[in-house]
Amino acid sequence: MATIQCISPVDGSVYVERQTASADEIQQALIAAAEAQNKWKNTPIAERQALCSKAVDAFVARKAEIAEELTWQMGRPISQAPGEVSGFEERARHMIEIAETALADLKPEEKDGFTRYIKREPLGVVFIIAPWNFPYLTSVNAIMPALLAGNTVVLKHSAQTPLCAERLHQAFTEAGLPDGVFQYLHLSHADTETIIQSPQVNFVAFTGSVQGGEMVERAASGRFIGVGLELGGKDPAYIRKDANLQHAIETVTDGAMFNSGQSCCGIERVYVDQAIYQGFVDGVVALTSAYRLGRPDDKNTNLGPLVKSSAADFVRGQVREAIDAGARALVDAKKFDANQDGSPYLAPQVLVDVDHSMRVMTEESFGPVIGIMSVSGDDEAIELMNDSEFGLTAAVFTQDENAAIEIGNQIETGTWFMNRCDYLDPALAWTGVKNSGRGCTLSSVGFEHMTRPKSYHLKQV
Repeated sequence: MATIQCISPVDGSVYVERQTASADEIQQALIAAAEAQNKWKNTPIAERQALCSKAVDAFVARKAEIAEELTWQMGRPISQAPGEVSGFEERARHMIEIAETALADLKPEEKDGFTRYIKREPLGVVFIIAPWNFPYLTSVNAIMPALLAGNTVVLKHSAQTPLCAERLHQAFTEAGLPDGVFQYLHLSHADTETIIQSPQVNFVAFTGSVQGGEMVERAASGRFIGVGLELGGKDPAYIRKDANLQHAIETVTDGAMFNSGQSCCGIERVYVDQAIYQGFVDGVVALTSAYRLGRPDDKNTNLGPLVKSSAADFVRGQVREAIDAGARALVDAKKFDANQDGSPYLAPQVLVDVDHSMRVMTEESFGPVIGIMSVSGDDEAIELMNDSEFGLTAAVFTQDENAAIEIGNQIETGTWFMNRCDYLDPALAWTGVKNSGRGCTLSSVGFEHMTRPKSYHLKQV
């Protein structure tokens, strides 16, 4: 067995240390999940809903403790960390509420002499691999529809956020979920691949990097099981000349800087109509310059460190390269005392005079930096928004809903926003295109990916 450590970005200390599961523990967990699923799938949906609701209650009751742990594990300001528990509750309760309808049999038109319907069968054992940046929000997207559909779940959380898996298990245990229905394992990368290849696993839900998604696909190759991949993005916003300028400034700045920019659906590049370009830039710079970078356990901090020093150094490299290529940095990093080279504490930055030859406009940054370009109108904005290997979300700011829909029809993305960004509505499908992945979680559509259709064709004679 190996040891995993959570090195807190707050102060560089070892916050959590755990041993990874042994080969025997892994095998026992998979066998237990497979055996429990035979009974769990026959548990009435109403009972599954009730147990999941109790788990949500137990989880939310520990909001303060969970928020503090989150701050120390991955660096989100303590003033913002409780919001993840609230978001978890919103998504979980929505999926619980719609489960019975979403999982109901599909019945075609009646045909004399026949009974016909399509039943939604659970897949079996679902292996969920969750990341550190929004550890509860990303995992609940798959956990709830999987369990409600009659699957059992084995969860592997990031080594950066091991307590999150333990907290979820605690909540489901307190709710009275049967043994084996929800389990977690602390795993090495090699053991993660081994589980994907295990015959007991029937579906893999992964949230993480493109490279991680490629690993999942390779490991699952030849097994003929479903794989759901949510792989991040380089999400754009377009500010039309008819936009509510102040609303666009405030929403886009928050969408770029929240969680220190460590959101797969955060705004990383912005295209602004030339008629309002300067006003937009000035507003974003003013807001960004007012952020308070510091220790996330300080309630006055609203911009915490990145998850680790190497992540901050990566963003610093992107910014430095862009400036060397002609970009201008408009935020004075010296005004942020906590900003230190070689540390996870990174000053936010706004770049102009950028273009798509620069990595900062094409490569996922995952940090508090935003590049802004002036465009002549809709056509140029559409071309630039689509000029990306990613397609998770995209946003337009306008007061013309018809124009928003028309533009959205031409954008290669999984979610299209008007006048908002960086948000998941649990009633809508969460999905991506291109290198942002494939598959779907949340909404009634999310249940389709956690089940398989089974047709019943019964003839009376």
